[in-house]
Amino acid sequence: MNSPARLRPRHRRLAATGAALGLSAALLAAGTANGSTPTGTAAEEGPGATVVLHDDFDGPAGAPVDSAHWNLDPGDNINNRELQYYTTGTDNTALDGNGNLVITAESGNPGDYDCWYGSCEYTSGRINTAGKIEAEYGRVEARIQLPEGQGVWPAFWMLGTDFGDVGWPQSGEIDIMELVGHEMDTVHGTVHGPGYSGGGGIGSPYTLPGGESFSDDFHTFAIDWAPDRVSWSVDGDVYQTLTPADVNGEWVFNKPFFLILNVAVGGEWPGYPDDSTQFPQRMVVDYVSVTELDGAAG
Repeated sequence: MNSPARLRPRHRRLAATGAALGLSAALLAAGTANGSTPTGTAAEEGPGATVVLHDDFDGPAGAPVDSAHWNLDPGDNINNRELQYYTTGTDNTALDGNGNLVITAESGNPGDYDCWYGSCEYTSGRINTAGKIEAEYGRVEARIQLPEGQGVWPAFWMLGTDFGDVGWPQSGEIDIMELVGHEMDTVHGTVHGPGYSGGGGIGSPYTLPGGESFSDDFHTFAIDWAPDRVSWSVDGDVYQTLTPADVNGEWVFNKPFFLILNVAVGGEWPGYPDDSTQFPQRMVVDYVSVTELDGAAG
């Protein structure tokens, strides 16, 4: 189904300086801002399409993500007043041995990490493809089983590769999927740019029929992206399309972006864990793929 674009209250995921995201201008300049080709081998997927990334997360249980594709992105996030610390290593981000990536949000602070509010109360994982894999038009998708619970906030999203140079929101942000864990039947697709960022982000929700939950099974979250056009779908059901006419500011999505996966805990939009929230909570990712359409930029 298609639903109209709307403004949705939410807060910034990252600091404009890049510190909260763990991405320095130097990292981005090394991999993307200078126009270098992303690493990783692109494979052909039939006429007119090139697979830039297809990660099935095959490997032994406990193994890290493929460093040719992904960066671990440690740190906390004061901007949304989130409670978690994103760790390095495989405690919170690892393969499960069954062809999945698992990002785990846990209660406690065994690493004695410091957060913006003091000693961290939770740990979790966040990864990105900055400097390694970038997308520019085509299809970006992932098949994911989502965690649940009050204050749990999983997301699959993208930032412009010029983030380190121009900051946010000028870089642009495309949220392919966000879920707040107390609304397990609904995900959100949103864009943020200059003039429509933070609580003014523009997007729409998608709700499963019959009270189903996104934690019960895997679902495929995708965007189909062309110049001046982004469409969102869940399991092939297109529920929103945005163009420059739908945003009340500059359209900043006709350029390369990199991918991000994370599970936040708390924040002013999802709220905070309470006595009903159970930990650990896991986001299980079957695959992530980026397929560029040859000639789409033209």
